Parts: sequence; C-alpha cells; structure tokens
Amino acid sequence: MAPEVLDETLNKNTFESFKMADMYSFGLVLWEIACRTVINDEKVVEPYQPPYYNYVPSDPSFEDMHEVVCIKKIRPPISSLWEEDEILRTMVKCMQECWHHNPAVRLTSLRVKKTLSKHHESCIKIV
Repeated sequence: MAPEVLDETLNKNTFESFKMADMYSFGLVLWEIACRTVINDEKVVEPYQPPYYNYVPSDPSFEDMHEVVCIKKIRPPISSLWEEDEILRTMVKCMQECWHHNPAVRLTSLRVKKTLSKHHESCIKIV
C-alpha cells in the first residue's frame, strides 16, 4: 500500500490521488517481476518473496506496514545484479520513482508506459 493510504492522508475527493497510489503499487509489481527475471542466462531464479518480506511478518498488519513504509520509509531491496542489465536498470529507475513518498513526484502511468516501451523497442532492434 502507498504511504498516503497507510497514514490515511489520501485525498479521497480527487481521482488523481487514487492514480498516484496505484503508481506506488505498480512500482511494487515491477519489483516482483524483476525478482523473478532470469539474468545472464542463468537458469536459477530466487524463490518468490512478496515486497517487504524481510521487514514484516508473512501476514503483516496495517500497523506493521505503516511503520516500515511511512515511519522508516523503507522500500524493497534492489539487487545489484539488476544494475548490470539495461532493461532491469530502467525498471529499477521506474520503480524507485513510483515509490516516492510524495505522490505528486511519482511517475505517471503514461511516463512509465513510454519509458518501458522505448526499451522494449530497443531490445527488439538488438536481437
């Protein structure tokens, strides 16, 4: 959940607030995808772990998540291996910008789409 949802400051009167909270969640989805991506043709992929698995119990309470996300401002760990891959490096940049504590600073869905589409096109050209 986005920080503004956890600390109950989400402006429920504007649809834009919900979109920005969704972008935070989308950053978590990108992280989950990156965690399960094969890097350097290695056939080993780490077992699935949900975001924040190393900071909260397996079934975290609202309070557990509030402490980690809002008070400590912790975000899921970024693997150093992701920095070695051009596409994953782009995904890392996107996910980190989606995780910004301030919703107004987060990337929009259109910006993420354009950024990821640009890299998708360049990968096809390389292959």
